[in-house]
Amino acid sequence: MDIGEMLKQTGALDSMSRELGIDATSAQAGAAALLPAILGGFKKQAQPDTGGMGGLMDVLGQLGGGGLLESLTSSNPTPTQPGNDVLGQIFGSKDVSRQVADHAAQTSGVEPSILRKMLPMLAMAVAGYMFSNRGAAAGEPAGGGLLGGLLGKILGGGNAAAPAQGGLGQGGLGSLIDLNGNGNPLDDILGMATKFRN
Repeated sequence: MDIGEMLKQTGALDSMSRELGIDATSAQAGAAALLPAILGGFKKQAQPDTGGMGGLMDVLGQLGGGGLLESLTSSNPTPTQPGNDVLGQIFGSKDVSRQVADHAAQTSGVEPSILRKMLPMLAMAVAGYMFSNRGAAAGEPAGGGLLGGLLGKILGGGNAAAPAQGGLGQGGLGSLIDLNGNGNPLDDILGMATKFRN
């Protein structure tokens, strides 16, 4: 199941739409615009120098594991602090999160204020899903296995959450994120998100 199907089948997309007070089309467009940066952030965290995939899964387990997705899809209001904790781990600062949301607003047409609220929810959904399916990533190199498959689906236009007009762009995994080693994730993440749009 790719990430778009997961968002639909688990009810995560419906939950975000309901809690944010937006229609399904806007929720899809917002998720499609935010996913590249979220997945790119996870890819950075899965690099060997940051503990690899095993290290990433350990962190996700400490942040709530599979319960992150369950919190989003339950009938209760979603506590967004766990999502903000995930974003802090993969982006490093609130400034990056704000810039990701602002960039996604330009490409999706969804209000920045809505996307800032959606971002931690979407991070919870992806983190919870990856943790629950961590067996698929066991023993895989960084970016391989489950995470690599999710990234490949996005880049290949196979994400069901992508807007019908233009999808999420084209390209290979090599163009996903520039790991330039400068210690600042902001340019890497935002540069990656820019490359996703046609």
